[in-house]
Amino acid sequence: MKIVSLFCGCGGLDLGFERAGHQIIWANDIDQNAIETYQNNFNINQTKVVLDAIENIESNQIPDSDIIIGGFPCQGFSVANPYRKEEDQRNSLYLELLRVINDKKPRFFLAENVTGITNLGGYETKEDQKNKIGKVFKMILQDFDKVGYNVNWKIVNSADYGVPQLRKRVIIVGIRKDITYQYKFPQPILKKDEYKTIKDAIFDLPREYCSDENKIYNHQGSRHKVKINQYLGNRKLDWNKPSPTILGRGGGTGGAVIHPHPDLHRRLTVRECARIQTFDDDFIFYGSNGAAYIQIGNAVPPKLAYYLAQSFS
Repeated sequence: MKIVSLFCGCGGLDLGFERAGHQIIWANDIDQNAIETYQNNFNINQTKVVLDAIENIESNQIPDSDIIIGGFPCQGFSVANPYRKEEDQRNSLYLELLRVINDKKPRFFLAENVTGITNLGGYETKEDQKNKIGKVFKMILQDFDKVGYNVNWKIVNSADYGVPQLRKRVIIVGIRKDITYQYKFPQPILKKDEYKTIKDAIFDLPREYCSDENKIYNHQGSRHKVKINQYLGNRKLDWNKPSPTILGRGGGTGGAVIHPHPDLHRRLTVRECARIQTFDDDFIFYGSNGAAYIQIGNAVPPKLAYYLAQSFS
């Protein structure tokens, strides 16, 4: 199927869809570093990549497609952001996704976001609380229904699909109402005691930083001192367990949260974070180390994306 990707970032979601046999025909993001990464890792002869704010792009400039995908910016929704508010301007970017879906009317759409979006604004009824549908999330689901889509959603844990990371996200799938089709969320491929671990992901990488000339691209990272104090980004990681969520940002508008290496001698490198997110070693990240960490943390793990994409036919 032909795919249009909004808020594509460095392309984690897109990579999974491509590996599942779909064709990315158009992709957009406002982040210059992420777009540079995207252009250097995807076949731009078949994908038009646009660097611009989606608010500046008219719907008629976007090609028709079978599916629109988008992990719309989520920092305003995230529980990692203690300053989150319903009116956070970043939250309104989902309206741009809604606008494009309404105008282009693809057969399907798939949107991804953090679990914090489900309870933002509190609950209107006990039934909503039971179903974990807060006021803001209910509004979003109703908006998609109004523009002509039957909507299903589910909270998925990336670790269930072979990602060495405990990363829960909300996946929202829309099916145009004139289409008889039932999207089936992929069944987990691993049980909890089978989860991939940090050791599985990065144990073979050099303990110290490497230059790219060593052919381990992006095995560099933060010089920020490791201080274990049990706060976010300062907790000891266990080699024999999955990683906690690789984050794009911390609270507010700060930089990326970079977890300590399990040996505690430094923080994880860009390449180690990429492996934990299931990017292959030949997927190279551009921009500063800080920019690369943000790109990786904001991405959908390609392995999870692959299983989500397989369910479309």
